[in-house]
Amino acid sequence: MNQPSRRDFLKTTLLTGFALAVQPVAASTIQTDSTGLTTESIRIGEMPAYLAKPANASGALPTVIVIQEIFGVHEHIQDICRRLAKQGYLAIAPELYYRQGDPRQISDINTLIKELVMKVPDAQVMSDLDATAQWAAAHGGDQQRLAVTGFCWGGRITWLYAAHNPNVKASAAWYGRLTGDTNANFPRNPIDIASQLKSPVLGLYGGKDQGISQESVAQMLAALKRQRQPFNLMVYEDAAHGFNADYRPSYHAAAAQDGWKTMLAWFKQYGV
Repeated sequence: MNQPSRRDFLKTTLLTGFALAVQPVAASTIQTDSTGLTTESIRIGEMPAYLAKPANASGALPTVIVIQEIFGVHEHIQDICRRLAKQGYLAIAPELYYRQGDPRQISDINTLIKELVMKVPDAQVMSDLDATAQWAAAHGGDQQRLAVTGFCWGGRITWLYAAHNPNVKASAAWYGRLTGDTNANFPRNPIDIASQLKSPVLGLYGGKDQGISQESVAQMLAALKRQRQPFNLMVYEDAAHGFNADYRPSYHAAAAQDGWKTMLAWFKQYGV
């Protein structure tokens, strides 16, 4: 059987895999195959999720919860799950907006943020991530080896969840907002919970990020130095926001590759 060309892959994902708000999809998009993996769409109660894990694995697997960007669990986030599964992890990405709507059906980012993202409360997300961790532990995951990683919107959530769930052994937050306005849905920012972290967190940021200032990164660094958990806050000076998003023009290959390698080493260092 002929393998699909990159052009065919991009054509398909433009129609089905990515949020309408992030078209066109860049030619740098990485496609990780499912050879040697079990991949499937599942439900955790009513919540849809994407699962990838090594096929025919024996014993409980180290687990990584992958927290979506603002664009949802699209093809890139699913690919992240497959990359982690290739490393021996059970990787699971829950659809954390499912009660409010489907981001892949929204055609512009301003509408996406106003009509969907801003309506998803942090408390709901924490509860759904707890349910995800419990589901994974009951379906082949090792509850003693649990890690979390998230990107953009999910990067902020990763920080919050590291202060919420004491069962998480290590986390990696990719360019998640650290400071900003609060409201009833978003009562705290990562800087507000820096002293409450329950496990080691790796933060990965871009020096040219137009949305996350270096001043806020410095403020977070100072706050982290006053708490006991191990941490590492890395800044890639030439990278912008979304530098790991290989399907977008923001992709910075050197920063993305180094960040990925650093994340995997961070997980291993803390037993995941």
